[in-house]
Amino acid sequence: MKKIAVTLLLLFLGLVLGGTAFAQEETTRDEIVAKCKEAAEMLLADRDAGIAEIANKEGRFVWKDTYVFLMDMQGNMLAHPIIPQLTKKGALLDLIDKNRKKPKKIMVEFIDVAQKNGEGWVWYKWTKPHEKGIFDKFTFIYRVGYTDLIVGAGIYK
Repeated sequence: MKKIAVTLLLLFLGLVLGGTAFAQEETTRDEIVAKCKEAAEMLLADRDAGIAEIANKEGRFVWKDTYVFLMDMQGNMLAHPIIPQLTKKGALLDLIDKNRKKPKKIMVEFIDVAQKNGEGWVWYKWTKPHEKGIFDKFTFIYRVGYTDLIVGAGIYK
């Protein structure tokens, strides 16, 4: 009986502790800011290498539950590690969030923040991959020096 109880306890602990190892870790706002600034530094040092690294879905700018993307001030997506097809769409200025009551053009907001402040957070409604529903999303936007490049990364709350 004692052997069965110990086996069940070990099995339970294995499931609980093992399950947390597979749970997707949430990114913090500080991590997002740091990764965006790191990506900007890389782009300033070597633009082509920076674009390639941001576009790499196995690269250092894809981590935990988010990723860095790169766009320009005209609304063109220049690198996106998760949906690379966006780089072939041209300007995405008409991309509207999922807020039914008060929809907003999120790319226009990204550009506005980059032009006016150089950096900042944009809140909007968006879908989550592999989940049903519409969620609050916060994306940090960071202008790359005095260029027309913008990097960003977001979190859901």
